[in-house]
Amino acid sequence: MPFVKVMIHYIWATKNRTPIINHELKYLLLNHIKENSLSKEIFIDTLNCVEDHIHLLVSLGKEQSISKVAMLIKGESSFWVNKQKIISGKFEWQDEYIALSVSESGIEKVRQYILNQEEHHKKKTFAQEYDEFLKIHGFNKG
Repeated sequence: MPFVKVMIHYIWATKNRTPIINHELKYLLLNHIKENSLSKEIFIDTLNCVEDHIHLLVSLGKEQSISKVAMLIKGESSFWVNKQKIISGKFEWQDEYIALSVSESGIEKVRQYILNQEEHHKKKTFAQEYDEFLKIHGFNKG
């Protein structure tokens, strides 16, 4: 039996970074993502969102890939929001996302970062945060 623990910190935005996730949608969306992910054997350790983006800390299973998990969560959750007609207009996630590995020693720090998004974004916009993540982790945006 393989023993696998690969923790991934995902970050992605709403389409065009539109601030569409209101308080009601946030509660319903996060609960739905948690429940639906369990049914697909995707283990979400921590998740939170603000008006224009979401952060998730996910433990990948032995048969899961980073891209497949992102695709399943993003695709199904946007489909669900639109089917439920929770908001007026169409809900979409942008195609782009960030996925970062998290070491065992960094898990608690990432959990707290995700849980404190509202406070964090009083000081920094998502665009600033996103660009900072790209720079810190050596991604070339272009």
